Amino acid sequence: MSEKLGTVGALSLSVVSSVSIVICNKALMSTLGFQFATTLTSWHLLVTFCSLHVALKLKFFEHKAFEPSAVLGFGILNGISIGLLNLSLGFNSVGFYQMTKLAIIPCTVFLETAFLQKKFSRSIQGSLGVLLLGVGIATVTDLQLNALGSFLSFLAVVTTCVAQIMTNTIQKKFKVSSTQLLYQSSPYQAATLLISGPFLDKLLTNENVFAFKYTTQVLIFIILSCLISVSVNFSTFLVIGRTSPVTYQVLGHLKTCLVLAFGYILLRDPFSWRNILGILIALVGMILYSYYCTREGQKKAQDPSPLSQVKGDDSDPLLKLEGGAKVST
Repeated sequence: MSEKLGTVGALSLSVVSSVSIVICNKALMSTLGFQFATTLTSWHLLVTFCSLHVALKLKFFEHKAFEPSAVLGFGILNGISIGLLNLSLGFNSVGFYQMTKLAIIPCTVFLETAFLQKKFSRSIQGSLGVLLLGVGIATVTDLQLNALGSFLSFLAVVTTCVAQIMTNTIQKKFKVSSTQLLYQSSPYQAATLLISGPFLDKLLTNENVFAFKYTTQVLIFIILSCLISVSVNFSTFLVIGRTSPVTYQVLGHLKTCLVLAFGYILLRDPFSWRNILGILIALVGMILYSYYCTREGQKKAQDPSPLSQVKGDDSDPLLKLEGGAKVST
């Protein structure tokens, strides 16, 4: 029971913090004109590391050293995936970028099936299909293709999938908590984006982040964005560690639907029947996904045979730890 409550808490924290940072960054970029997304992300990670370092000194968690090469590779790969996603958005239409995000789930399923021998039941696959259909209807508009943008999107999808799978496998393999992994990897992620961020942002915006006029209002929103990002980064590692990369992507599409709904209700953003229909279909997919994962998890717990333990590894419970493994935090 405590495990389920912990997972529900992680999922709730991820949703609330992610929606909050989207609202904050929308005001920062759209209203105040601060368009330097990659550099801002590097600041997020830097603040996250500093916050965790203070928490370590106050003994809120224990430092646990493990294979340095794994941390280094994981941190750099995460930084590269963030940069590629930003480039994908810059070199593609918004509609094609949304398709890129949708492609992360089937790519993750393929990689886990091909390389980790994980099995996904037809019920799980069907519910994911319903989810992707709904999000596609709600968010995808134009699909303008170009060779460079398509190549960058492909790289972004692959690196993001691998990074998220590594988040899950590293925590389980080395028995480290999400906090311990984030603390050790965030400096490498931040360094990767601090070095590449200004160049990428210059390429995408044709402006220099260091020449931008930083008013008091801009600085306040940057600080607020960085503080919220601590919760976003922590909850990301926590959710993937407690559930799975696929479940995290499902949760991400729930956030997209919530942001769309929030924009319509409070900000009066343009909304159409397609948006409403897509969100409703996506919600049905999420409910089915959660139901089938929970049901298959219960079947697995009731059947102690070794064969069923192998075959039962196809569930990504939204409200249950994957495979019953507990991640301490």
